[in-house]
Parts: sequence; C-alpha cells; structure tokens
Amino acid sequence: MAKRVVTKVGDVFCANIDGKYKRYLQYIVSDLTQLNSDVVRVFKEKYPVDAEPKLDEVVKGEVEFYAHCVVSGGVKRGLWEKVGKCADVGDVENIIFKRKGDYTRPDIQNDWSVWRINKDFLYVGILEGEFKHSYIGLVFTPEDVFYKMKNGVYDCFAAKYE
Repeated sequence: MAKRVVTKVGDVFCANIDGKYKRYLQYIVSDLTQLNSDVVRVFKEKYPVDAEPKLDEVVKGEVEFYAHCVVSGGVKRGLWEKVGKCADVGDVENIIFKRKGDYTRPDIQNDWSVWRINKDFLYVGILEGEFKHSYIGLVFTPEDVFYKMKNGVYDCFAAKYE
C-alpha cells in the first residue's frame, strides 16, 4: 500500500525539470472558491541540480506563476519532492485568478469572471486593468504544472488563455 503524503501550507518542493536544472514551488493556501484546492506559487529561477539554495532565499525569489493543483499528487507521481517548509507564503490576498464562461469558444472574450483566493467570483466580461494579467484558475494536474515549469506554457487547452 502506498504511503500517504501529507502536505501543509508553507511546504516547499523541488522539481528536477531536465536532469540539469531544478525549480521550486511552494504550497501557499487552500482556495475554498475553487474546490478547496491547493494553490502553489512557482518560482522563476532555475538552479543547477547540485545546488543547495537556502529555502528562505528561494521563497523571496520572483514568482513565475500561481496555480491550483493537488500538491500531494505531484509527490506521489515523482514530479517533485518535499524539501522543507517556510512560514513566508507571500501575499495571498492579492493573487487574482480568472475563469472563462466557455473554454470551447476562444473567439469569445467577454465571458470572464475573476476572483481572489477564498473570495466570491466577480463577473467582469472583458479582462481589463488589473484583471488582464490574472492567472488561469482551473485546477491543473500536477503533470500540467510540471510541464509549465519545464516549458513556460501549459500543454493543454488552457495555453490559449494564458
């Protein structure tokens, strides 16, 4: 029987993305607005696989993107491993996610809603102003998050809406 993976807010994970470099992500909050899913922040910097950066420095780095995913699934599937914990999870109050009314219609761009973590959805229609650079709010598979860490874009239909 597989061992249960326990993850907690603040946990930091490392993903070996290509045998030469590794990247870090951190579980920062659970979002009740989106299926009570885990939210991670993925840091932009790549480190050589043999580097041992201090985690308190890693979590001060630039965030490339935020995503909803099942963090423990990434551990179970061998995509990343837990390497520690940091109390600093950044500013979770001002992260904005977006969802589209109909993802099958990329030609329609006036059906967007946005939300902040654990807040109500707000229908905005067209993404303008601060909402223009919001993050896709779907619950992604760990494989999708890993792919984006490695390649810079999602390998699914969501890439059309980044």
